[in-house]
Amino acid sequence: MPGPTPSARPARAATATAAAALLTALAAASAQAATPVPSVTGPIASTAQSHPFGGAAHTLRPQDLAKLGYVEEEYLISGQANVYEWPAPGPAVVRTADAPYTTRVLVRRPISPKKFSGNVIVEPLNPSNLFDLNIGWGLSGEHFVRNGDVWVGVTVKPVSVVALKNFDPVRYGALNFANPLPLDDPRNCATVPADSSRTTENGLAWDIISQTGAWLKSQDNSNPLRAAAGFQLKHLIGFGYSQTGGYLYNYINGIHPRETARNGGRPLYDAYIVAVAGGAFAGLYPINQCNPAPPVPDRRRQFNNVGVPIIHIMSQSDYLTGIASRRPDSDAPGDQFRHYEAAGMGHATPDELYSAAKPEDIVKAGRTVPPMSCNEGPRSRFPSSIHFNAVFQNMDLWLRRGLPPPKAEPITVAEGKPVLDVFGNVTGGLRSPYVDVPTSTWNGASTGASFCFIAGHEIPFDEARLNQLYTSHGDYVNQVKGSVNRLVRDRFLTPADGLKLQREAAQSQIP
Repeated sequence: MPGPTPSARPARAATATAAAALLTALAAASAQAATPVPSVTGPIASTAQSHPFGGAAHTLRPQDLAKLGYVEEEYLISGQANVYEWPAPGPAVVRTADAPYTTRVLVRRPISPKKFSGNVIVEPLNPSNLFDLNIGWGLSGEHFVRNGDVWVGVTVKPVSVVALKNFDPVRYGALNFANPLPLDDPRNCATVPADSSRTTENGLAWDIISQTGAWLKSQDNSNPLRAAAGFQLKHLIGFGYSQTGGYLYNYINGIHPRETARNGGRPLYDAYIVAVAGGAFAGLYPINQCNPAPPVPDRRRQFNNVGVPIIHIMSQSDYLTGIASRRPDSDAPGDQFRHYEAAGMGHATPDELYSAAKPEDIVKAGRTVPPMSCNEGPRSRFPSSIHFNAVFQNMDLWLRRGLPPPKAEPITVAEGKPVLDVFGNVTGGLRSPYVDVPTSTWNGASTGASFCFIAGHEIPFDEARLNQLYTSHGDYVNQVKGSVNRLVRDRFLTPADGLKLQREAAQSQIP
């Protein structure tokens, strides 16, 4: 084939030069557009006069992390966050750019980098009680320590900042979620949610979540997990529970694609675990405090083709209201998804209060201490941690080895109601010895103050019924062992939790 004519050669050369320049410009723009790393202050000293709100040593059940080989550090992070609009399915769009913010971040990590698993779990701290709850750590902190995971909690809502400033106005005086719109701007709506204010903006949360992740993945000198400190972060996992599980719906569907694009196609978060939020139950939140959340049929309330693995788990308290969150499991590249519904598990647990700030600190923050009991008795003692520990274990295997998690049927529903067994327990769903070798009826709802409607309670069987079910204590223990062995084999229980449940059965007085 003949080559180009002499007159065509310069034109083609000019075109190639222009294309190269364009590619260089696009690469530079892409580099400039990468998720910004916030400015960081800390770690902030913990003293007899000042300590982190919700710090491990200052919870209802205090922990000595040093004895576990862990350390807790608190930082203040500052940056600029966009406020977004989300007019249609797809990436959110900027409404107001570059609003300054400052928030706080709690990091719990192994003291020795040699014990670090490579997993970092980032949890937007739950603000439903109008102060920060460390729910992920409360449920699975023991598993994180056993596995060598890092847990990071970040304050994401102005109402929690008010509590922090009440608690310690010096330590938290710099925190700032100011609304970038003045009060006389018509876009600063006259009516905001009851837990909100026109002078602050809830919609700063999304870029705070992104920039927290960018900081933890950076080699910035302020990052305690940087390679120079001996740590090798492999997987950044977003975790949200209840209200902040709903936040992850917004983040995954509206912000995750923006962040992936601006980082050259590389996702900032490598996976997500979305807990007890979905459908009409905390399944989506307003993208800013002036806009309503999209209604239940909207496809932004479902996960599809996100590009990273997602495990979604509902409890017995919320699966019916959130039933629209159900979708088929998938192992397809780009659409890796599991949906679980845990039989017997309550939504509002004792663990979230055991791991919360101690009552005197909650009162000092100007908030009401949530009740441990409801009209029917104490919050359900069902150990939600057994299901969450298995979820974290299976996500680790999915990311590290490409081993898909096991699949489970949802809780059985007929004509809008759960199908119950002869003991009044739900059928289907994630199983455990508590429902398969039962000694109680487990309810997902109670009556009373605060969040009793999703706290759940237990109705123990009487001695006559226990004697009908189990011929002896040994019979009961053997049935529990059989259930545990099957669940551990199928990866619905971790081996450590399996041993714990067998020990509990052996030490019981049943029947």
